[in-house]
Amino acid sequence: MLKILIVDDEVLERKALSKIISNSKKDVMVIGEAPNGRIAIEMADQYRPDIIFMDIKMPGIDGVQAVKEIKKFAPDIRFIMVSAFNTFEYAKEVMQQGVKEYILKPSRKEDILSSLQRVADEILLDRRKKEEQEELRKNLERAVSIAQKEWVSSLLLSRVQDISLEEWGQLLGVEITSAYIMLFFIQRPGEAELSTAEKEEWYQWLKKTLDLMKTEHEFMVGPLTENQVPVLCLCKKTVERTSFRTNAQKIIDHMFQLFQKKSFKGDLRITVGNPYNQAYELTKSYHEAMEALKTLLKKSGRSYLFSGKLGANESQSVSGVLKVEKQLLDAIRQGDMNQVLLLFNSYIKGLKDHNKLERNQLKKSFDEMFVLISRMLHELGIPYETTPVMDESWETEVALEKGKNYILEAARHVQVWRNNHAKGMLHMAKEFIEAHFAESITLEQVAEYVELSPYYFSKLFKDRFGMTFIDFLTELRIKQAKMMIVDQGKSLKEICYSVGYKDPNYFSRVFKKHTGLSPTEYRKAIIYE
Repeated sequence: MLKILIVDDEVLERKALSKIISNSKKDVMVIGEAPNGRIAIEMADQYRPDIIFMDIKMPGIDGVQAVKEIKKFAPDIRFIMVSAFNTFEYAKEVMQQGVKEYILKPSRKEDILSSLQRVADEILLDRRKKEEQEELRKNLERAVSIAQKEWVSSLLLSRVQDISLEEWGQLLGVEITSAYIMLFFIQRPGEAELSTAEKEEWYQWLKKTLDLMKTEHEFMVGPLTENQVPVLCLCKKTVERTSFRTNAQKIIDHMFQLFQKKSFKGDLRITVGNPYNQAYELTKSYHEAMEALKTLLKKSGRSYLFSGKLGANESQSVSGVLKVEKQLLDAIRQGDMNQVLLLFNSYIKGLKDHNKLERNQLKKSFDEMFVLISRMLHELGIPYETTPVMDESWETEVALEKGKNYILEAARHVQVWRNNHAKGMLHMAKEFIEAHFAESITLEQVAEYVELSPYYFSKLFKDRFGMTFIDFLTELRIKQAKMMIVDQGKSLKEICYSVGYKDPNYFSRVFKKHTGLSPTEYRKAIIYE
């Protein structure tokens, strides 16, 4: 309901106007009357009406002055000016303040209500636009946040092949020259573990703080796993003249400075991998940051550490191991037991060639692999948390057997999950989409409904149904629209909104893309068959 304030120095005029408006049966309410401009300003500030009927000629502060003052603190209030003088100068002054409605006294009831209707329609239209823009903004922010998190997760699992740094730069509107991984780790001193709530509070602080630092870098914050968060740092060309290490050091110093002002019950640790200019190479940066973190946690008195640069031969050897590691993780994700066993042997051979089969080196490699597997299982929603603790006293053969058994067991859990639980969840997801396709439904909402990460839900949905979530949703909407178009009593705009689209032009383009005809052409074709 819209709130209306009436301002006029003549009491009879105020009462008459108030009665006409109150009896109009429109969705409006007169919330007060003011006898002059000064009181009108005070009441506008106190009650914040949607519309003010403002008399122009009043003693003291006149209507034009009152509009100017009210506009300073409440620019969204609409005005309908009322005057006994049909003077161009008056109209010109209030038009400069954005006032479009101007009626003469004595006014006919029809003129008053017509003017009121026009302003009310304008207000409601603006509100709908703002609501849609706000909804779009929230959906975009959520989508961007999820996309960043999923992309960083994909990077950690060595699956980034579909987007380049150049493409990310285009999306962000800046030129990206290289990127690197920065790991943030929080740990309470001693043996006590941080609570889930404390970790989440720290995670939200980390995201907000990095968001305020987007001057020399663009940050993509990955998911919180255990006590650590990977952050992808994209380096802009505008700061290429300084080294990445100099800029990274600024970030580190600033983060520690802000962290100390908070009351987090833990110590912050930061490690930095080396920069690379190709997306597929960023897995190396993550592994480098992980290695640096393992080293850092063994040192006392240090709070951050940069990774050392790998030599050319060592880098090539690492790439080979990482490639097999990626294939092994993909096989685990598919629940392919035979492929897992085959790739595990190749992975061990790669570690051997890389001189990582010594007990301490093997433990590090397995620990890192287990973190990646644990992250994958968590994102799939598989409750398998029996990550083995690799004892440094174990002989190499014992450690290899323990590691192989864990990896095979993880793959078996995925296989069972895919054969049973995943099928049930995808069926639930399909039913949910069919029930809500006419709403502003998103992939993230459906994934949340079936308790899967959006990335894995998207992959599984396409594997199961042979089409993407968007294609499936569009197919449902167009099918329903084709059924509704037969009913000539429904306008095409009404059909557009009824099947989940907000823009008739966009609906028309999608419809034509799928049917070969525009909605209008399709309706004519149906009628004249």
